[in-house]
Amino acid sequence: MTTTSTPKPATPNRSRRIIAISLAIIAALVVGFFVFASLYADWLWFAQLGFSGVLTTQWIARVVMFVVGFLAMAVPVWGAIQLAYRLRPVYARLSSQLDRYQEVVEPLRRLAMWGIPIFFGFFAGFAASAQWETTWLWFNGVATDVVDPQFGMDTGFYLFALPFYGAALGFASAVVLVCLLVTALVSYLYGSVRVGQRELRISKSARIQLAVLAGLYVLLQGASLYLDRYRTLVEAGDRITGPGYTGVNATIPGQTILAIIAVLVAVLFFVTAIIGRWRYPLIATALLVVSAIVLGAGYPWVVNTFQVRPNQLALESEFYQRNIDMTKQAYGINELEKQNFTAETTAEAGQLREDAATTTQIRIMDPAIIGPTVRQLEQYRAYYQFPDVLDVDRYEIDGQSQDTIVAVRELNMEQLSDAASWQNTTLVYTHGYGLVAAAGNERTTDGDPVFLEQAIPASGFLTERGDFQPRVYFGEYSPEYSIVGAPEGTDPIELDYPIGSDGDSDTRTTFEGEGGPSIGSVFNRLIYALKFQSEQILFSDYVNEDSQILYDRDPRERVAKVAPYLTLDSDPYPTVVDGRIKWVIDGYTTSANYPYSSGVSLSQAIADSNNVAPRYALDEINYIRNSVKATVDAYDGSVTLYAWDDEDPVLQSWQNVYPTTLKPYSEMSADLMAHVRYPTDLFKVQRAMLGVYHVDDARSFYQRDNAWATPDDPQDGDRLQPPYYLTMQMPGQEEPSYSMFTTFIPSSQGASRNVLTGYLAVDSSAGSEEGVKGEGYGKLRMLVIDSATTVPGPGQVQNTFDSDTAVSSQINILQQGQSEVLNGNLLTLPVGGGLLYVQPVFVQSSGGTQLPQLRRVLVAFGDQIAFEETLSEALDVLFGGDSGADTGDGEVIPTEPDQAPTEPGEETGEEPETPTVPVDEYQAALEEARTALTERQAALQAGDFAAFGEADARLTAAVERLLALEESQGEE
Repeated sequence: MTTTSTPKPATPNRSRRIIAISLAIIAALVVGFFVFASLYADWLWFAQLGFSGVLTTQWIARVVMFVVGFLAMAVPVWGAIQLAYRLRPVYARLSSQLDRYQEVVEPLRRLAMWGIPIFFGFFAGFAASAQWETTWLWFNGVATDVVDPQFGMDTGFYLFALPFYGAALGFASAVVLVCLLVTALVSYLYGSVRVGQRELRISKSARIQLAVLAGLYVLLQGASLYLDRYRTLVEAGDRITGPGYTGVNATIPGQTILAIIAVLVAVLFFVTAIIGRWRYPLIATALLVVSAIVLGAGYPWVVNTFQVRPNQLALESEFYQRNIDMTKQAYGINELEKQNFTAETTAEAGQLREDAATTTQIRIMDPAIIGPTVRQLEQYRAYYQFPDVLDVDRYEIDGQSQDTIVAVRELNMEQLSDAASWQNTTLVYTHGYGLVAAAGNERTTDGDPVFLEQAIPASGFLTERGDFQPRVYFGEYSPEYSIVGAPEGTDPIELDYPIGSDGDSDTRTTFEGEGGPSIGSVFNRLIYALKFQSEQILFSDYVNEDSQILYDRDPRERVAKVAPYLTLDSDPYPTVVDGRIKWVIDGYTTSANYPYSSGVSLSQAIADSNNVAPRYALDEINYIRNSVKATVDAYDGSVTLYAWDDEDPVLQSWQNVYPTTLKPYSEMSADLMAHVRYPTDLFKVQRAMLGVYHVDDARSFYQRDNAWATPDDPQDGDRLQPPYYLTMQMPGQEEPSYSMFTTFIPSSQGASRNVLTGYLAVDSSAGSEEGVKGEGYGKLRMLVIDSATTVPGPGQVQNTFDSDTAVSSQINILQQGQSEVLNGNLLTLPVGGGLLYVQPVFVQSSGGTQLPQLRRVLVAFGDQIAFEETLSEALDVLFGGDSGADTGDGEVIPTEPDQAPTEPGEETGEEPETPTVPVDEYQAALEEARTALTERQAALQAGDFAAFGEADARLTAAVERLLALEESQGEE
């Protein structure tokens, strides 16, 4: 008999298993190394700046919170599953359906009993990690010594503790709810809970576990309801933030009662765990739901409908006043100095003589318009650029304060075109060069800015002071990264500026200092080659032991990384401090949890014609402070943070979280103090709130009969007019100061009257003494314009300018040919006992090279206007032939664009030829054109077409004479 043996089962392919495991390990190592490389690069960046503590604080806090969140979720869930499984009835008779469920579940039971807690634990850990700032701020919170008017709690409770308590209760509720659900599921699968034949049976062990968990959940809801009483103080209502009469007398008491009921319901669940009676807690839960509807919605509706609305002012006045007082305090407008102002509207000779110090600094160069002019005159090479909207600053020159327009000459790598190799973009073109400064109140004869600091190499008043570093390695348009530095004696390869000596076409330089992490080692080069995905960093021979890599070079980005708790101003500005170009960035601490303070959208409040609405992580705020002044050195990128408002409780709490990152403002140099200013975005937020909260009493607030709004920009009706910096003297001030101002008009839902109702200015000069704030810095002064006097608003003034026939005739002449007229910023100044409007008018080519040049200045006082070639002339015409004002362009004799004189030897080395066109003949033709245009417009409005035709013919003849004169001059 022959037998055959059973074939052996095929053995697993060990080589495949080894390969699979090896690949998995290699993949894990690669991913791990990339993660490590990213973290290590961050560490190098922060350590080089001296802010490594910021990064380690974040790492430690996130890890700790992840672990806490993971354990706080995973351990209770694991315990609930284990308890429900171990206390299952061993001999319970199960249904066939449950038998099938157990057959499927049982092989995976061990995996599920550990996997489910880990799964929920990871989610909870990541959620807790995202809340680390809330936890750390609560732990490090400080008292504010200001109490809320309802509960008498320190406002620090609302700023720091309330958000944490809310998050902790929410997390705890989620943990208990998940435990309750997994307990019910396991109990059902293993027979502790049986449903069948219209009967629900629960074993004693399951009953105890479920009842205790249910009681804990309801108890947590009771705690949340009790906490909701405090949340009402930071919740927005119909008119105010915070509870009104209904909230105080109905909502808050109702929440207190509901919290007590919830505790009683929780106690009944705990009793059920002992006695086994489910009826009582279930009935109580139903009563809790009904009570929540009655006390949470019904009773407040009754009180509001039948008691408050018929007597709203009488009952709500107290709470409106709370809102007014707390809102003013939260936005720093509680010390506003208001002054009733009866404006003069009639212009008389000599009226501006007492305001000569203000009129001297009236800015006629608009930083939003002259950008193309600065580019044409100062760019020098295509690979340089200036911003579209320039910045404003002030410097002391020859003992006098001078308002200036400033811009940094930065790189424009997009213009390298075919030359944009890795070596050029990384090693050669590494930095911009120089800061350009122009007088804000002056102009040349042909309408260009008067430069005080300019050119390549740099020259001007800043360079003359000596020890001026013009190189800009860190700016708003710097390349993504550059590699700089070399051993001493190495030939420089960085392009410094495109002018050389001894016949060279350019000058080269080598960066000196500490500007970025070192990549002298092969390992660091590998790290950054991975970070920037550039193998050239690893293999280039130009990278040496002294090389540094500069990246994250935008000043705002650098400050945001080292001070992540700050909301940064949208407009960093450059200034020269102690011989170095510094970027100054204002930092704000904000919150949405200040009691009884109304909220505002930060992005909408700061949006205007110069600034598109940015996005913020915390946009709806009801508290703000300019707590930090930050500087970024344009040469080496060093960041310095100064605690500007050291009494701000939010900043004090963050200082406890990030110790040693801030310096006291007492360490600020005198030169830096002279250039920091009151921040634009804070002023915009304050003006947004003052539109409603400029009133002091509840009656005015309730009636809203005196609400104000910021006027639209006359040049852009869809956006608000921005505030402007200007050296001026407000009524009541002893001397002029560097200030920022804005205007108000009546607010209405429909078409509003465009007349001035208010004028707000803030002293923006921080002084010039080392570590000492100027006495008046931050002082808000408001002129409340007497309603009996009608002062036209910006829109109305612009309309008057545009519709005036004499002005229109001159504008039309300026637009002859391929010219385009640009209206500059419309400034409003409190001088001469009234409000003076000033608007520069520029002309540029409508095509090709654009070079806006100042041609005219519009001024208005009351209902009178003037339109002349200089501000000095316009003011004299407006104020009876002699305004008494002293302006920056008083000595300028403007010339027409094609008659602009050249300096002797400027280009040809010869004396300029005398123009052959007779000035008198040219002016006569120009005046004839103006007169004919005015008469033609008047005839058209009167319907006299015969007179219209005659005037049109004279206008045509005058224009032809002007063109003929220009052609004859061109031929000569």
